[in-house]
Amino acid sequence: MAVPRTKAELLSAIETEFAKLERELDSIPPERFAEPSLDGHAKGTMMSVGDLVAYLIGWGELVIKWIERDEQGLPVDFPETGFKWNELGRLAQKFYSDYRALPPSELLSRLAGSKAALVALIEARDDQALYAQAWYDKWPLGRMIQFNTSSPYANARGRLRKWKKVIGAA
Repeated sequence: MAVPRTKAELLSAIETEFAKLERELDSIPPERFAEPSLDGHAKGTMMSVGDLVAYLIGWGELVIKWIERDEQGLPVDFPETGFKWNELGRLAQKFYSDYRALPPSELLSRLAGSKAALVALIEARDDQALYAQAWYDKWPLGRMIQFNTSSPYANARGRLRKWKKVIGAA
Protein backbone atom coordinates (compact mmCIF):
# COMPACT_ATOMS: atom_id res chain seq x y z
CA MET A 1 0.00 0.00 0.00
CA ALA A 2 1.28 3.48 -0.86
CA VAL A 3 2.20 5.90 1.91
CA PRO A 4 -0.90 7.98 2.72
CA ARG A 5 -0.67 11.65 1.81
CA THR A 6 -4.22 12.75 2.62
CA LYS A 7 -6.72 12.29 5.41
CA ALA A 8 -8.83 9.97 3.22
CA GLU A 9 -5.82 7.83 2.31
CA LEU A 10 -4.72 7.64 5.96
CA LEU A 11 -8.18 6.56 7.13
CA SER A 12 -8.39 4.01 4.32
CA ALA A 13 -4.95 2.58 5.16
CA ILE A 14 -5.82 2.26 8.85
CA GLU A 15 -9.20 0.63 8.17
CA THR A 16 -7.79 -1.76 5.56
CA GLU A 17 -4.76 -2.89 7.55
CA PHE A 18 -6.69 -3.13 10.81
CA ALA A 19 -9.39 -5.30 9.21
CA LYS A 20 -6.74 -7.68 7.84
CA LEU A 21 -5.00 -7.83 11.22
CA GLU A 22 -8.28 -8.37 13.03
CA ARG A 23 -9.13 -11.34 10.77
CA GLU A 24 -5.71 -12.84 11.50
CA LEU A 25 -6.08 -12.34 15.26
CA ASP A 26 -9.62 -13.74 15.28
CA SER A 27 -8.30 -17.05 13.94
CA ILE A 28 -5.89 -17.56 16.86
CA PRO A 29 -7.23 -19.64 19.76
CA PRO A 30 -7.16 -17.64 23.02
CA GLU A 31 -5.04 -20.33 24.69
CA ARG A 32 -2.20 -19.61 22.23
CA PHE A 33 -2.06 -15.87 23.05
CA ALA A 34 0.37 -16.29 25.95
CA GLU A 35 2.94 -18.56 24.23
CA PRO A 36 6.26 -16.70 23.88
CA SER A 37 6.94 -18.18 20.43
CA LEU A 38 7.25 -15.14 18.14
CA ASP A 39 10.43 -13.14 17.59
CA GLY A 40 10.26 -10.11 19.87
CA HIS A 41 10.69 -6.47 18.92
CA ALA A 42 14.11 -6.34 20.59
CA LYS A 43 16.85 -8.49 19.06
CA GLY A 44 17.20 -11.85 20.75
CA THR A 45 13.85 -11.72 22.57
CA MET A 46 10.68 -13.71 22.22
CA MET A 47 7.12 -12.51 22.59
CA SER A 48 3.64 -13.93 22.57
CA VAL A 49 0.69 -12.99 20.37
CA GLY A 50 -0.61 -11.11 23.42
CA ASP A 51 2.66 -9.18 23.59
CA LEU A 52 2.34 -8.29 19.91
CA VAL A 53 -1.16 -6.95 20.53
CA ALA A 54 0.12 -5.11 23.64
CA TYR A 55 2.80 -3.47 21.48
CA LEU A 56 0.15 -2.19 19.07
CA ILE A 57 -2.01 -0.95 21.94
CA GLY A 58 0.98 0.74 23.55
CA TRP A 59 1.89 2.66 20.40
CA GLY A 60 -1.71 3.56 19.63
CA GLU A 61 -2.29 4.92 23.11
CA LEU A 62 1.06 6.72 23.01
CA VAL A 63 0.11 8.54 19.79
CA ILE A 64 -3.20 9.54 21.40
CA LYS A 65 -1.23 10.90 24.38
CA TRP A 66 1.07 12.87 22.05
CA ILE A 67 -1.85 14.47 20.24
CA GLU A 68 -3.80 15.26 23.42
CA ARG A 69 -0.76 16.81 25.14
CA ASP A 70 0.01 18.85 22.03
CA GLU A 71 -3.61 20.09 21.86
CA GLN A 72 -3.34 21.19 25.50
CA GLY A 73 -0.11 23.05 24.82
CA LEU A 74 1.83 20.67 27.05
CA PRO A 75 5.29 19.34 26.19
CA VAL A 76 5.40 15.96 24.48
CA ASP A 77 8.21 13.55 25.37
CA PHE A 78 9.05 11.67 22.20
CA PRO A 79 8.82 8.77 22.03
CA GLU A 80 7.78 8.45 25.69
CA THR A 81 8.83 9.87 29.04
CA GLY A 82 11.98 8.04 30.13
CA PHE A 83 12.73 6.59 26.68
CA LYS A 84 14.84 7.73 23.76
CA TRP A 85 14.28 6.79 20.11
CA ASN A 86 17.20 4.35 20.32
CA GLU A 87 15.46 2.51 23.19
CA LEU A 88 12.40 1.26 21.34
CA GLY A 89 13.17 -2.35 22.26
CA ARG A 90 12.99 -1.39 25.93
CA LEU A 91 9.77 0.52 25.26
CA ALA A 92 8.32 -2.58 23.58
CA GLN A 93 9.16 -4.59 26.72
CA LYS A 94 7.31 -1.96 28.79
CA PHE A 95 4.23 -2.33 26.56
CA TYR A 96 4.33 -6.13 26.94
CA SER A 97 4.50 -5.74 30.72
CA ASP A 98 1.78 -3.08 30.85
CA TYR A 99 -0.82 -5.32 29.23
CA ARG A 100 0.37 -8.86 30.00
CA ALA A 101 -2.32 -9.49 32.65
CA LEU A 102 -5.19 -8.78 30.25
CA PRO A 103 -7.06 -11.74 28.76
CA PRO A 104 -7.10 -12.03 24.94
CA SER A 105 -10.63 -10.65 24.62
CA GLU A 106 -9.70 -7.51 26.56
CA LEU A 107 -6.47 -7.06 24.61
CA LEU A 108 -8.43 -7.19 21.35
CA SER A 109 -11.06 -4.81 22.71
CA ARG A 110 -8.41 -2.36 23.87
CA LEU A 111 -6.67 -2.55 20.48
CA ALA A 112 -9.94 -1.79 18.71
CA GLY A 113 -10.55 1.06 21.14
CA SER A 114 -7.18 2.69 20.50
CA LYS A 115 -7.72 2.39 16.75
CA ALA A 116 -11.20 3.95 17.06
CA ALA A 117 -9.86 6.82 19.17
CA LEU A 118 -7.14 7.51 16.60
CA VAL A 119 -9.67 7.44 13.77
CA ALA A 120 -11.77 10.00 15.67
CA LEU A 121 -8.72 12.23 16.15
CA ILE A 122 -7.95 11.99 12.42
CA GLU A 123 -11.57 12.69 11.44
CA ALA A 124 -11.48 15.87 13.54
CA ARG A 125 -8.67 17.24 11.37
CA ASP A 126 -8.32 18.27 7.75
CA ASP A 127 -5.54 17.57 5.25
CA GLN A 128 -3.89 20.85 6.24
CA ALA A 129 -3.57 19.84 9.89
CA LEU A 130 -2.48 16.30 9.04
CA TYR A 131 -0.06 16.86 6.18
CA ALA A 132 0.73 20.52 5.42
CA GLN A 133 3.41 21.12 8.04
CA ALA A 134 5.94 19.30 10.16
CA TRP A 135 4.46 18.21 13.48
CA TYR A 136 7.43 16.36 14.96
CA ASP A 137 10.89 16.96 13.53
CA LYS A 138 10.33 16.76 9.76
CA TRP A 139 7.23 14.54 10.00
CA PRO A 140 3.66 15.76 9.59
CA LEU A 141 1.06 14.52 12.06
CA GLY A 142 -0.54 12.21 9.50
CA ARG A 143 2.77 10.47 8.88
CA MET A 144 3.44 10.08 12.62
CA ILE A 145 0.02 8.47 12.99
CA GLN A 146 0.63 6.18 10.01
CA PHE A 147 4.04 5.13 11.39
CA ASN A 148 2.22 3.86 14.48
CA THR A 149 -1.02 2.44 13.06
CA SER A 150 -1.38 1.10 9.53
CA SER A 151 2.32 0.23 9.11
CA PRO A 152 2.59 -1.72 12.40
CA TYR A 153 -0.79 -3.37 11.75
CA ALA A 154 0.57 -4.69 8.43
CA ASN A 155 3.84 -5.72 10.07
CA ALA A 156 2.01 -7.55 12.88
CA ARG A 157 -0.19 -9.37 10.39
CA GLY A 158 2.92 -10.53 8.52
CA ARG A 159 4.51 -11.73 11.76
CA LEU A 160 1.36 -13.66 12.65
CA ARG A 161 1.10 -15.29 9.22
CA LYS A 162 4.76 -16.37 9.43
CA TRP A 163 4.24 -17.66 12.99
CA LYS A 164 1.19 -19.66 11.94
CA LYS A 165 3.22 -21.39 9.22
CA VAL A 166 5.98 -22.23 11.72
CA ILE A 167 3.52 -23.73 14.23
CA GLY A 168 1.55 -25.49 11.50
CA ALA A 169 -1.61 -23.45 11.95
CA ALA A 170 -1.64 -21.71 8.56
